[in-house]
Amino acid sequence: HVRQLYALVSETLRYSPVLEKLLAGAALLQAEKKLPPQLAKVLVYDLLFGKGLKCGGRWKLVARRHRARLEAELARLKVQRKVSRNEDLLAPAQAAGPGAPQVPRYVRVNTLKTCVDDVIDFFKRQGYSYLGQAASMEDLRAISGKKFLLDLHLPELLVFPPQTDFHDNLLYTSGHIILQDKASCLPAFLLSPAAGSHVIDACAAPGNKTSHLAAILKNKGQIFAFDVDTKRLATMNTMLMRAGVTGFQLAQQDFLTVDPADPKYSKVTYILLDPSCSGSGMVNRVPREEAAPSAERLQALASFQRKVLSHALSFPALQRLVYSTCSLHREENEDVVHAVLQERGLAFRLVNAFPSWPCRGLAAFPGAESCLRASPADTLTHGFFVAVLERLGEVAAAPSSLPTAAEENLQHGEGAAPKKRKRKKQREN
Repeated sequence: HVRQLYALVSETLRYSPVLEKLLAGAALLQAEKKLPPQLAKVLVYDLLFGKGLKCGGRWKLVARRHRARLEAELARLKVQRKVSRNEDLLAPAQAAGPGAPQVPRYVRVNTLKTCVDDVIDFFKRQGYSYLGQAASMEDLRAISGKKFLLDLHLPELLVFPPQTDFHDNLLYTSGHIILQDKASCLPAFLLSPAAGSHVIDACAAPGNKTSHLAAILKNKGQIFAFDVDTKRLATMNTMLMRAGVTGFQLAQQDFLTVDPADPKYSKVTYILLDPSCSGSGMVNRVPREEAAPSAERLQALASFQRKVLSHALSFPALQRLVYSTCSLHREENEDVVHAVLQERGLAFRLVNAFPSWPCRGLAAFPGAESCLRASPADTLTHGFFVAVLERLGEVAAAPSSLPTAAEENLQHGEGAAPKKRKRKKQREN
């Protein structure tokens, strides 16, 4: 019981910010005025997140009387933050547990509603100190307190210290900023669809990459977004509307059932494919006790990933495709790309994407270094894998090793600051 109690208290501390919101929302302390606040946190954690410690006495009975209200408040908080798992309510460093790499809080400026300069000014008015553009990974690693930087690789990404919480910030609730890990920003950035293009987001929910695509397209063009989960699509629709995204069609459909010959998709020239994977690279989604996926599980995932990647490459007008996963396993990454290229190698080639990115693909086959990898230790992000494929021959646009935005940055030095934009007349208070 002593060990159980110690573990319970430790986890309660980890979830403390979430528990405070639940207690306030359910008004538990107002209803039970004799219940000590710290004990209330332990009891609520035990009821909603724990494994059911068999002690607690009369206070546990008191907390159970309010269980329905607490569960309703937890559900409301998940909807508000657009997450489906309890673990996802935590800031990355909290969720990863003690000793885990400290991943900064990345904030993508939603250029459909604002610009980088105005967002920087907003945060400065809130008491944050802007340190300019990062010159190296060490700058990102050293950031602390109420300070923030412009990322050295992505032109519309701001970097704050780990555990900085913006879920209640006006810019977040109004859709002016998107809380998105840096590695998760790479797929849309590297796909770099031209304004006016038709794009498929094959496995789209929860929608951060879709909104990023819309921002790159400047809402000029068409995005077809697919996902099989009704609830995730509903949440995604709300998020896209809040972000000011237009010109998108959501479909509750398995991408493998989409007919590439359908005239509706005859102008699709770009596809972003981020299929289901083991999630082994997600710092805040893998519990410390969770075992690595079995060989059978990896084999099943890789089989699906090969099938969906091959299907995506069969769209007749496709010019560029980005394949990405949040997995660390070669079986889901380099091996999948290699297998599909062997099938379709006469039609598509692997592009040497973002040459300045420090982490490359594993040496699984000749040319695998053209792929990108990301990790908490090396790039201060979640674990990620990205491969860019382009069609060979006359159909494809002139091949390049980088999207236009990235090429411009490198011409002015890695991570050059974005051009000054005209300020909006209406600015946030």
